[in-house]
Amino acid sequence: MNTATKTGALLGAVLALTWLVFGFWPFFFVAVAMGVGATLGRIIEGKLSVARLVDAFRGTRSSS
Repeated sequence: MNTATKTGALLGAVLALTWLVFGFWPFFFVAVAMGVGATLGRIIEGKLSVARLVDAFRGTRSSS
């Protein structure tokens, strides 16, 4: 099993346990925090362009 699969399984387990133990809103907060953290990590690594991300939220298309 590759690293991405193991990481995905671990994140799924964390989210499922959060939902079961604490309920929906803490689960939702943990999921949003994970998403923000992953996005910031990709920006820091240079794998995600902030300008392209902003364009995607605005609904504009780039020619590249």
